[in-house]
Amino acid sequence: MIIKRNININGDGKTSRDFCYVENVVQANLLAATSASEDALNQIYNVAVGDRNDLNFLFRVIKTELKKHNINYNKEPIYKDFREGDVRHSQADISKIKKFLEYAPEYNLEAGIKKSIAWYILDVENKK
Repeated sequence: MIIKRNININGDGKTSRDFCYVENVVQANLLAATSASEDALNQIYNVAVGDRNDLNFLFRVIKTELKKHNINYNKEPIYKDFREGDVRHSQADISKIKKFLEYAPEYNLEAGIKKSIAWYILDVENKK
């Protein structure tokens, strides 16, 4: 979207995921590494937000954030066929990591995009 390319979305855009900003993953790893709880040791945890957002929403959030940086993306997404075998909706169960590590994700999808969008813009500009 930064370089004005067409954006393809597989399906109708209503497919949803539990998008997780990387700083949530860092937070979870730090909690795991510093936990004093014996119950928390040697566990496998889902790290996510515990929420779902669809691809249409993701598209709109990115478009809105780009506009705040004076990048106007005026195209609509191009909807393609659904991908064979793709899961329609997914959302992580983060109850275990909340219980054992007191994990509370700091960033939802919108906050993660807001925090990272300037980096993506700069990265594209540096590659020109």
